[in-house]
Amino acid sequence: MADHYYTAQPESKHKPALVTYRYRGEELRFETDSGVFSRTEIDKGTDVLLCALPQELSGAVLDMGCGYGVIGVTVGRHWKGTRITMADVNERACGLSMTNAQKNGVAAAVIPSDGYEKVLGNTYDLILQNPPIRAGKAVIYKMFADAARCLAPGGQLWLVIRKQQGAPSALTYLRTLYGRAEVVEKEAGYWIICCEEPLPQEEKHENV
Repeated sequence: MADHYYTAQPESKHKPALVTYRYRGEELRFETDSGVFSRTEIDKGTDVLLCALPQELSGAVLDMGCGYGVIGVTVGRHWKGTRITMADVNERACGLSMTNAQKNGVAAAVIPSDGYEKVLGNTYDLILQNPPIRAGKAVIYKMFADAARCLAPGGQLWLVIRKQQGAPSALTYLRTLYGRAEVVEKEAGYWIICCEEPLPQEEKHENV
């Protein structure tokens, strides 16, 4: 069976590659490999999410489902006042994220984690997520709910999802989890959604 990018331990033959990403005037380089998300180029949704971020960021930042680290490394490189944690179920992706953080001069913690399993109990001022759509609706909706449990007071969840892959219904669900959930950017079919003010939760995700 072929590996998916959300496979914990990919068995596909290694095919190392290098991709570059120019962000706000600076070029970053990322090592990639087979068995990880968007290995040959920077994902368009990731780029739309990063370009939508505000000019000022600080505090503890979690890149959930980090892949080879584009979001976390880019934020850590551009906003020196951030403290970066990256997490992914894919152990190959986690290794690449650590390598890419080091190569781009970013101090970061990288945590192998199935969703939020290994970070529940921590809090973050900003959580950034390009969710693993192919893992299925139940998986990503649980991630949305778990994110609410990991936000510090005043914290925000920013995520990207394509309209044709369920952005409208995801927004409806997010509004059951957060006091505020708004679309802050739309580009090329991608919606950037910002969520804050987590509401008291029931186990809604179990019945999705």
